[in-house]
Amino acid sequence: MSKQQKRYMLPEEEIPRYWYNIQADMANKPLPPLNPATKQPLKAEDLYPIFAKELSRQELDQTTTWVEIPEEVREMYKYYRSTPLVRAYALEKAIGTPAHIYFKNESVSPIGSHKLNSALAQAYYCKQEGITNITTETGAGQWGAALAYAAKVFGLEAAVYQVKISYEQKPYRRSIMQTFGAQVTASPSMSTRAGKDILTAHPNYQGSLGTAISEAVELAMQTPNCRYTLGSVLNHVALHQTIIGLEAEKQMELAGEYPDTIIACFGGGSNFGGLAFPFMRHKILEGKQIRFIAAEPASCPKLTRGKFEYDFGDEVGYTPLLPMYTLGHNFEPAHIHAGGLRYHGAGTIVSQLYKDGLMEAVDIQQLESFEAGCLFAQMEGIIPAPESCHAIAATIHEAKKCAETGEEKVILFNLSGHGLIDMASYDKYLAGDLTNYTLTDEEIQRNLDAVEAVL
Repeated sequence: MSKQQKRYMLPEEEIPRYWYNIQADMANKPLPPLNPATKQPLKAEDLYPIFAKELSRQELDQTTTWVEIPEEVREMYKYYRSTPLVRAYALEKAIGTPAHIYFKNESVSPIGSHKLNSALAQAYYCKQEGITNITTETGAGQWGAALAYAAKVFGLEAAVYQVKISYEQKPYRRSIMQTFGAQVTASPSMSTRAGKDILTAHPNYQGSLGTAISEAVELAMQTPNCRYTLGSVLNHVALHQTIIGLEAEKQMELAGEYPDTIIACFGGGSNFGGLAFPFMRHKILEGKQIRFIAAEPASCPKLTRGKFEYDFGDEVGYTPLLPMYTLGHNFEPAHIHAGGLRYHGAGTIVSQLYKDGLMEAVDIQQLESFEAGCLFAQMEGIIPAPESCHAIAATIHEAKKCAETGEEKVILFNLSGHGLIDMASYDKYLAGDLTNYTLTDEEIQRNLDAVEAVL
């Protein structure tokens, strides 16, 4: 095997047996989510009508450091885990950097992204509780595909609301969900009160993740023996994704190196937290000097330009109030092709870590992200998902800084998914039909003014 192809893999027995709950080690715990009716801190039982009970408990657990992975879930993980850790020699050479670049390749899962790590866990816990139906939202479709497959694995029926612009931009992800047996509806739709109200007010609205969440939550609450599942943002989702970073720790040991900088794209925080949190515990507990960089789209910059406030996780206001960096739950994101990053808020754990200065954030323009993705594809032979292109662009930024200073730093980023079902997006980029989107301060403030009125 040439050094351009060198991959670091773990034997089956080394696949982690526990997820890592970073909340237990945080000096400043995330503020509690609030009941929107009473404005009082939520209890786990408040979430039982929406989520499986065990997921509700995991969501609010700030004391249990290590959560055992159920054996049934771990057995399914063995189908595709460990995922490879790869040294990107060709990319390093193309950039002309002394930095050592590694990527964790989550694109090798059955559905092509990291999302399956939590989908299997959530479907399992629902099945254990005797739930028969699950609902969810999806943007680009990676989460919807993952949940549709996981539902089939555990014998559940799945209904997915896909953001309308992505439903139209990415028809093959819709086909994948349907192939796995899920019912897929473009959101906003006329099948829920939330969707009807939104379409009445904005007949040509192309949707957002906040809108799709509202519809999925409403369906879950109105359907017997049904619960809602979520692909990012929430604490229990980030918990399940920490298998990524826990594997990467062991694999970096095999490579004989340790990362100075860890980077992942950022929508709600699941793949960022999944890679970063296991490493961040060493920064929190031991003072280890590691930089953590979240790469978000410039058109949806909740960390870099949003505000830390209590806000709804959905557009209509069905969810609890979450303490997070937000652009406002009514924020209408631009129609970028990184559909999985078009979310108005950041998860509560990441928001607290960012507030405490334990991590950084950068925003990436759409054209730069595709330029980075094309370079990565040409050098490493993998076409990345548009979401992952943001992490690659941020990695290239850091690698170029090393080229200027001569520093031989170790950079690790998460390749959260492949782009083989996103080729229509690449076609538009290569034809020169994509544009950048820039938000004015006035546009952002208009939405934030509405958030301040929530409490």
